[in-house]
Amino acid sequence: MSSVINIDKTWNLYKKNKTRELKEKLIEHYAPLVRIVAGRLGIYLNSYLELDDLMGYGVIGLIDAIDKYDFNKQVKFETYASLRIRGAILDEIRKIDWVPRTIRQKQKEVNKALERLEAKNGHYPTQQEVMEELKIDENEYFKIMQETAINTVVSIDETEMYEIVVEDKNTPTPAQQLERNESLRLLEQEILELTEREQLLIKLYYYEELTLKEISLVLEISESR
Repeated sequence: MSSVINIDKTWNLYKKNKTRELKEKLIEHYAPLVRIVAGRLGIYLNSYLELDDLMGYGVIGLIDAIDKYDFNKQVKFETYASLRIRGAILDEIRKIDWVPRTIRQKQKEVNKALERLEAKNGHYPTQQEVMEELKIDENEYFKIMQETAINTVVSIDETEMYEIVVEDKNTPTPAQQLERNESLRLLEQEILELTEREQLLIKLYYYEELTLKEISLVLEISESR
């Protein structure tokens, strides 16, 4: 963080008199936090949105955090602001409908093909059956599956994540929530480094909740593998 200003003194002054000048100093001081949060989300979205765009959305969250920060609660501002920044970015991403229309159309086509084939053949369709039904090759099939998985991650409703109620012992503190978010981020990053086939296997097991037998039919592998 920047050391140009005495941040504690600035906060004390801001508590007494919330002037525009003091708010701008706080925004400037915490701007690097916006870059950090936006950069983490950018790992998954860099094919669709520029980092500068994500940071612009994040600044909205930072300003909101400065306006709503409760000095009486034992929560570090950086922790509180990180959640607000992330929330603001995800809110804007949902608003702009970042997934290309062509991808959404392909996703719908795949889902409809799965329903048709299952109704026709009496079993969950294999990958080969779906590709033949849609007349697409393996590369395009995996691309659609990957896009669907990423879209699912971003589309999850995380509203409750940003409601901070530290008095309730059964409610995770912002620090605990942030730690959980970081663990999920690292897990997501590890998943993205897997092969497309391995990513699809994880999606089918955890997102689609297929059994190992059903997955083996889809991927045409033995259950033991």
